[in-house]
Amino acid sequence: MDTIVEIHVPLREAPGTPEGSYAFPWIDQVEDFLAEQEEAEVHDEGEEYGEAYVFFITGAAEADLLAVASRVATIPGIPSGVFAMVTNGEAEKIGLGRRVELPLGQSSTAPVGDAPPARRLPTSRTGTDFQDHGVLDAP
Repeated sequence: MDTIVEIHVPLREAPGTPEGSYAFPWIDQVEDFLAEQEEAEVHDEGEEYGEAYVFFITGAAEADLLAVASRVATIPGIPSGVFAMVTNGEAEKIGLGRRVELPLGQSSTAPVGDAPPARRLPTSRTGTDFQDHGVLDAP
């Protein structure tokens, strides 16, 4: 089954849009960008879904599709909060799959609120030999 990446862009008006003008010129910018890039192909027309506008790309390996989606998130004028959903043609509706924060390289595991910092786990009972085996959730 072909991988499909949905690019979810918050449906927010472009800053500084004059009254009476098209409020979402970034939609056309993204459509033009996707039509011009060569790494992926547009799977379907973009559409409004809830509080986002969703673009669909396919035709390449997942890593390549996510790289294209990441570049979409960095187009000037695109609202912040863009994310991708990795799915396939069998998904019954939009928004099902694995969520990937965009642009790539930004941590999606950043601490929230007053979470304690990650700690290294000891590898011996004495606690003198430390190796990075993951994080400890409890303080």
